[in-house]
Amino acid sequence: MKVLRTPGERFANLADYPFAPHYLTVTDADGTDLRIHYVDEGLRDAAPVLLLHGEPSWSYLYRKFVPWLVERGHRVVAPDLPGFGKSDKPAERTDYTYERYVAWMSDWLTAVDLRDVTLFCQDWGGLIGLRLVAAFPDRFAGLVVSNTGLPTGSGASDGFAAWLAFSQNVPMFPVGAIVNGGTTRELSAAEIAAYDAPFPDESYKAGARQFPALVPVTPDHASVAENKAAWQVLERFTGPVLTAFGDKDAVTKGGERAFIERIPGAKGQPHTIIEGGGHFIQEDATEQLCALIDALARSHRGAAK
Repeated sequence: MKVLRTPGERFANLADYPFAPHYLTVTDADGTDLRIHYVDEGLRDAAPVLLLHGEPSWSYLYRKFVPWLVERGHRVVAPDLPGFGKSDKPAERTDYTYERYVAWMSDWLTAVDLRDVTLFCQDWGGLIGLRLVAAFPDRFAGLVVSNTGLPTGSGASDGFAAWLAFSQNVPMFPVGAIVNGGTTRELSAAEIAAYDAPFPDESYKAGARQFPALVPVTPDHASVAENKAAWQVLERFTGPVLTAFGDKDAVTKGGERAFIERIPGAKGQPHTIIEGGGHFIQEDATEQLCALIDALARSHRGAAK
């Protein structure tokens, strides 16, 4: 497959993003190498907090999480999914499939060799991250799940349907404006520009365009069977699982119930609906979410799954 790489100067002088880049190359089944970028801050021997972004954001979404959590003794790791951020970007929409994403990020996870992980996942960070938990449950100690789901072909919210229609039909895909529209606070011009930075032109946005169409919301979508199998593993996961959904997110509203009802580790946890939390809840409730991650990570250290 043809792969694009965003020029490094596009990321110069981003607001509140001083982190040293780390890179790891994974190889697709067709033999193509993909370079994945990730932030990796804090003590190397500390148990890691893994922060997974979704669509169409990148690890910039976690720029304020990283120092907050590092100051409290955590190692913080935040990758850019292929197609986003500083990671390589396959050029064709057909290059992107759900199962390819799971394979790419599985290879990344095992190569970086993260263990005793506290996962925070939102949007496609959940669709992929929860599949990683199902594939490698012994690597994960606890989960904080926010504004996401693991769909198995049973339909979608009106909010998602509207987003799908917009994403597939808008002539120019306005990444920074999309993120800004999914928050309840107004992002600054510099923040909007940072979300646009990975995409010099429309040719770099194949992944961003394709992601919404990959969500398995109908029985005919690919990955329905794989997600059903993943749920069977999650239904045996006994590490602590906390949900923290935003009350202003029309796309995933009510999605917390499946996790609370189906995952054993969710029982008795202080689940919360975050007031004023939009879809990109990381921008609206940074300190509240970081405090939840910190508390959950401390609660499970050394616990068995």
